Amino acid sequence: MENLTKRYGSTVAVDGLSFRIRPGQVTGFLGPNGAGKSTTMRMIIGLDRPTAGTATVLGKPYVEHVAPLCVLGALLEAKSVHRGRSARNHLLALAQTHGIGPRRVDEVLETVGLSGVAGRRAGGFSLGMGQRLGIAAALLGDPAVVMLDEPVNGLDPDGVRWIRTLLKDLAAEGRTVLVSSHLMSEMAVTAEHLVVIGRGRLLAETSVADLIARVAVSRVLVRSPDAGPLRDALVHTGATVTGSEPGRLDVGGASAESIGDLARKHGFALHELTPQRASLEEAYMELTNGQGLPA
Repeated sequence: MENLTKRYGSTVAVDGLSFRIRPGQVTGFLGPNGAGKSTTMRMIIGLDRPTAGTATVLGKPYVEHVAPLCVLGALLEAKSVHRGRSARNHLLALAQTHGIGPRRVDEVLETVGLSGVAGRRAGGFSLGMGQRLGIAAALLGDPAVVMLDEPVNGLDPDGVRWIRTLLKDLAAEGRTVLVSSHLMSEMAVTAEHLVVIGRGRLLAETSVADLIARVAVSRVLVRSPDAGPLRDALVHTGATVTGSEPGRLDVGGASAESIGDLARKHGFALHELTPQRASLEEAYMELTNGQGLPA
């Protein structure tokens, strides 16, 4: 994406986005509702035309590729299927546009766990089954790039674990994987790289660990029978200290090592000294605060 911009009248949905998604890793595409994620994805595959800037896939616009399904497979809306067609016939219709044979259709049905219901009409599928069918369509052309918008919607816990493994396996094969999600817990264990946007603008392009270290404040949980005087000593060093129960302190701005050294110096007993690693959700919420849709 180079200076990618989309305006709808006076509304700016995407505002000068520039970033690159690289192969061999899962990239999480994050942002509040209304941030411009879906619009960006639609522009990548030519469903929306940019007002300015460019989006290219393997060096040129997606629509200029001779066999686009073999270049980038996308899931943007799981229910975008002919409700009267069976799952297999839906995929066969897509396959025939690219000269892909029935064997590949059966392979992707097996991959997504729909072989047993391949003859059922897609209109009767649950949300989770529709997601699996959409992912099968994205994989149909054995593409170098896979782009999925909220793929875990409607999946049960086994399905969530399955999509997590699938994304990692696709990246391990050297493919470029871009996935949007509102589930920060999933992104924390699935994505290696993150692109975070807010109100159409790039907020961060970084790794999960670096975003947490950069944005979220790490704290240390301390339990001590000398919590009162220990609090005073910590505040004197410039640390921030809160405590919601007797004998417990939540300390920011000081490492576990420095707290332990301070307690030893003053003779304070310590019963617990545990660094609390900030979560991706906390870092994301801090970074995107005020970047969602106007109230």
